[in-house]
Amino acid sequence: MPRNANRQFLDFEKPIKDLIDEIEKLKHSGEQKKIDYTEQIQKLEEQILERRRAITQSLTSWQKVQLSRHPDRPYTLKYIEKMTTNFVELFGDRNVKDDKAMVGGFAQIEGQTCMFIGQQKGINTKTRQMRNFGMANPEGYRKALRLMRLAEKFNKPIVTLIDTPGAYPGLEAEERGQGEAIARNIYEMIRLKVPVIVVIIGEGASGGALGIGVGDRILMMENAWYTVISPENCSTILWRSWAQKEIAAEQLKLTADYMKSFGLVDTIVPEPAGGAHWDYDEAAQLLKAKILETLAEIRNIPATERIDDRIEKFGKMGHWEELPVAAQAS
Repeated sequence: MPRNANRQFLDFEKPIKDLIDEIEKLKHSGEQKKIDYTEQIQKLEEQILERRRAITQSLTSWQKVQLSRHPDRPYTLKYIEKMTTNFVELFGDRNVKDDKAMVGGFAQIEGQTCMFIGQQKGINTKTRQMRNFGMANPEGYRKALRLMRLAEKFNKPIVTLIDTPGAYPGLEAEERGQGEAIARNIYEMIRLKVPVIVVIIGEGASGGALGIGVGDRILMMENAWYTVISPENCSTILWRSWAQKEIAAEQLKLTADYMKSFGLVDTIVPEPAGGAHWDYDEAAQLLKAKILETLAEIRNIPATERIDDRIEKFGKMGHWEELPVAAQAS
């Protein structure tokens, strides 16, 4: 978690910022005047925790979208760092190049070796550009598939961490087969013989998310979102302006509670009060517990049965109606 001086706040977090500023003033005053403000600081810290809880309980869909993009929110490599040991990052798609927006490698989680793969955003301007804001090119998805096949070769479970505003939409990405790369991953992930756990840790947008989003179990962080299009782009298409993005966020029903009710995710992973950015260690431990619980649940299921279940799971997603045979003939 960032230090107070470097911490950033969203509009609806302003009451918390005011309390933190008060604590900083008391600390500064205490150092200058040699006065002990421990009791007052403790009360303010309790108030901060209460405000964090209150904020979490009353978030709108758009506020959850904002929280999922919080600049202090932990990204894939931070979760891997906090949840696992002996992480060995692997690079390249063996065809074009190494895509920095997609990371992955073997790591141990409570002694169990797994392949971790996920989109990675940058933590400052320079790294955001290097990571392409978490938007992978075709080589990123081909790199992910290479690592999945490597995990399958050594019979190791796969954990994917989704956090992307979408696959990179540039002309060069389309020229190198962006659509085919994502479609190939979806096809191949359905048939993987090893357990696959998918976790939406932040933004889960469109095919960029689906490219590493097919698994036996889908977990979703409490303040993440998952849908076919971002609220801003949806607003642009429907109203030709970003101004209606809050309405779009509500109508898209993209939050974890809706995803669970639609059957698109299996488990909602709770976050620390106020969001994962307030406590990296707690956020990682909450997710780690769910991953271990899910691994224990699915790893002893025979591979053929897991594949059949995966096909059935994704095949029945969505809502549709079938016309009677007579109506179809006419």
